[in-house]
Amino acid sequence: MSTKNLAPNATYGYTGEQFKKFKKYAWLMLLSFGFTYLFFYNGRQNINLVMTHLQAEFASDLGTLGVVSSALFWCYAFGQLVSGRLGALIGYKRLMMIGVAASAVLNVAISFQNNLVVIAILWGLNGFVQAMVWANGVGVLNKWWPKEKRGFASGLATAFSGVAQVVTYLTINLCLALNPEWGWRAGFRFPMIPMVLILIAFYFFFKEKPEDVGLPAFQEADAELGAKDAAMELELSKRGFFYPYKLLFSEPKVIVFCLISAIAGIGRYGLLTWIPTYFMDELNLSVKEGIFSAIVLPLGQACAMFVFPFITDKVFKGKREPMLILASVVACAGLICFPMFTTKLPATIMLFVVGVFSMVTGVIWAIAGDMGGRAMSATVVGVLDWAVYMGAAIQASAFGFVQVKFGWPAIFITIGALYVVLMVLTLLARKMKMKNL
Repeated sequence: MSTKNLAPNATYGYTGEQFKKFKKYAWLMLLSFGFTYLFFYNGRQNINLVMTHLQAEFASDLGTLGVVSSALFWCYAFGQLVSGRLGALIGYKRLMMIGVAASAVLNVAISFQNNLVVIAILWGLNGFVQAMVWANGVGVLNKWWPKEKRGFASGLATAFSGVAQVVTYLTINLCLALNPEWGWRAGFRFPMIPMVLILIAFYFFFKEKPEDVGLPAFQEADAELGAKDAAMELELSKRGFFYPYKLLFSEPKVIVFCLISAIAGIGRYGLLTWIPTYFMDELNLSVKEGIFSAIVLPLGQACAMFVFPFITDKVFKGKREPMLILASVVACAGLICFPMFTTKLPATIMLFVVGVFSMVTGVIWAIAGDMGGRAMSATVVGVLDWAVYMGAAIQASAFGFVQVKFGWPAIFITIGALYVVLMVLTLLARKMKMKNL
């Protein structure tokens, strides 16, 4: 955070020395969460990169493997629905650490299985524990980053998750190359080591709120917003576990953003799940070539997560919807054109473009922070991420069968059409006001 061009109250209620300390720890929380997440996808995206190995060993079709893959998404979705609220009650940091450690154990356990049903069950459990991390981490960041900086903070955190996808692609490819005799099992063993090692650093550096380092909670530059946050925190302390859900699901705008989030999940994970297999199947690339060609997808998504929230803060002055509309239009056009490119280089370039503009979740997390404030941001993020992964689960369950029956272009055209729906919903959401938040 910079003090340049800030209003007089923009030190957020701190003295000069307190503000220096606050800035230092705000950055430390953002980076410690980001670097923890940097290796977390090793235990989630790895299955997408060994799909052809699983197909060969279990003599299964892509439709069946899509259902296995979707087990994580279904369980992750419902885990997200409760994890933000659970973190608020039992401790964000504690729940996050349990999630990382349990995911590593479950991945290793999967690597020793010989039955697809057992793998699907363990993969579903892995989805539930993986859900313990994201909403709680974003909830903590909203206790360190005020509203006018929230787009940047949530965008950078989401960008780490985009880079994490690249790290996973590289890590799994390395493990497959070093341990070819293990086949798909290599992708579920060694990649867990950095997940566990980074957890040790996380334990020492991550703090949930300014009070944990001897600072008072920051005051919003907007005094009315700060008072609203304080009143909501007081109200939540008097209510039961389900009160925030009753409040949120009574808001039409939240419902609309759940639908927007679900489409974002279909777009993001529909591409991440099937693009590596598409390159190997349609363009006849080897596993190694397919993974390295497909890596531009998460690179593009990471770029979007760095750039989009920054644009919403600086160019659109905190208005998030215009970025969603612009991204939807370009993503739709790119997805419809993508299957027309049948050689490696043009397809790879177009994939990067699609990766950038299909990745709108970084903007969605900033919106979640705006809607929930410090008091409820973790719960709002959890609800919207539940919707994201409901979309992800639907695509994983359905798109394998869509490919078998209608071919690869049908997947990309379907996703492109959904981005048109996302644009319409965003135009609708722009005119909606929150009633109770």
